[in-house]
Amino acid sequence: MAPDKNRATAAAILPLVGGAQNVTSVAHCMTRLRLGLADRSLVQDEALKALPAVMGVVEDDTYQIVLGPGTVARVTPEFEAMVAEGRSAEPTAPEPEPAPAPAEHTLTAEELAAQGAAIKQARKAKNATPFKLFLRRIANIFVPLIPALIGCGIIAGINGLLINLEWLPAITPALAAIASGFMALIAVFVGFNTAKEFGGTPILGGAVAAIIVYAGVANIEAFGQKLSPGQGGVLGALGAAVLATYIEKWCRKWVPEAIDVLVTPTLTVLISGLVTIFGLMFLAGEVSTGIGTAANWLLDNTGAFAGLVLGGLFLPLVMLGLHQALIPIHTTLIEQQGFTVLLPILAMAGAGQVGCAIAVYKRLKHNTSIRTTIKSALPAGFLGVGEPLIYGVSLPLGRPFITACVGGAAGGAFIGFFSMIGDKVGSTAIGPSGWALFPLLDGNKGLGLTIAIYGGGLLVGYLVGFFATYFFGFSKEMLVELNVAPEGAGAGESPAARADGTGSPAPAPTTAQEPAKV
Repeated sequence: MAPDKNRATAAAILPLVGGAQNVTSVAHCMTRLRLGLADRSLVQDEALKALPAVMGVVEDDTYQIVLGPGTVARVTPEFEAMVAEGRSAEPTAPEPEPAPAPAEHTLTAEELAAQGAAIKQARKAKNATPFKLFLRRIANIFVPLIPALIGCGIIAGINGLLINLEWLPAITPALAAIASGFMALIAVFVGFNTAKEFGGTPILGGAVAAIIVYAGVANIEAFGQKLSPGQGGVLGALGAAVLATYIEKWCRKWVPEAIDVLVTPTLTVLISGLVTIFGLMFLAGEVSTGIGTAANWLLDNTGAFAGLVLGGLFLPLVMLGLHQALIPIHTTLIEQQGFTVLLPILAMAGAGQVGCAIAVYKRLKHNTSIRTTIKSALPAGFLGVGEPLIYGVSLPLGRPFITACVGGAAGGAFIGFFSMIGDKVGSTAIGPSGWALFPLLDGNKGLGLTIAIYGGGLLVGYLVGFFATYFFGFSKEMLVELNVAPEGAGAGESPAARADGTGSPAPAPTTAQEPAKV
């Protein structure tokens, strides 16, 4: 997207979220523009969804507009600049929401999107539990780290390939340093983000977490053994920063303001630092080791079954918000082993979703509205961005969501089987899936075999998702109701002609859920 298009997208979005005066915060993750809003009622959801660059919206702790990887990083600075400019001007009244379109006889993409939004809202009401809110906080800590994990992971993959081919030996040490530097200090970034998320001073959280990676801890003994730099990893850093935040808040309550700048930071770092050295590092190290051991045992001994369960249940986990618990587990495995063996299996859920969408496209030959939505969303689906297909197609239709899970289970079982016979497939970073995961693949038996196994899993997921949906995804009643051209088609235009996509209405982008990049 060219700079002028990025600015045009930002300019189109701003009035539809109530203008600059209604925006209280702006941030972005890998695919979404995240906005804090003063008045949610000023947002024109349907108009936002109709923008060509918008793939979907989701209302969570922030209002999130799905723009896709790459695009969001370019649109966000333009949007921030416009908000800053707009705040210095007089606020303008928001444009009135457009009148709702008349109901159509045949279920269309717009109606599917509305059903997806209703499902999301109902689920959101059930998701506001303390446990799920805590998982959301965990996601907020790790999601900002994903771009660095991806960049360093790809560089590590390139470096590994150069080493195997014995090319550019003078360059590979430099690439190794570039790829490994972030991972060596990832605990510091986790500590910084944790303190920020839990309401503490971010730099104090980073300072306490830095103890974990400091080389000098090798001279300290705790629980009868010498500590090692990095022991406890990201879990230890998370615990240390949370502790530091609560100690800091406690200090703020009783330390006089005159000496607060001296006493509070000192006590925060000292107390939480001592607890980290003589407790958290050892305990978190044991937990981290247990996670790695459990993941390896699971795939070594029950690989096909474990892959089937993980690949088949990942979409429902996303629906419940429980997938966020896997983020620190992925990060811990990457820290320990260089790659996470779980992500390629979970990515098969996206393959099942793609196969399902293609089957829906084939079955509903005359419903141009749904078919146009699928055509616009499939490229993102192949690259692992599954929200438009999930919330705009399979979930509102019901049965296809189940058959998509079947495709994911089959792909997961395929990869799990190879892990069981000793051919592990992993990812050096979290975030991408689908075809976008190929540059991040790593394993224990060579890159060629690793790519072949992962590619085979995708193919199995596509095929099983397609055939399961094609033959079992629709009842006869559903086909009669859905496989009809929407009312209002141009005069003299046959359903078959409209099924080719000519004269079809623009698809309604879908409502999304974070993160469903599967």
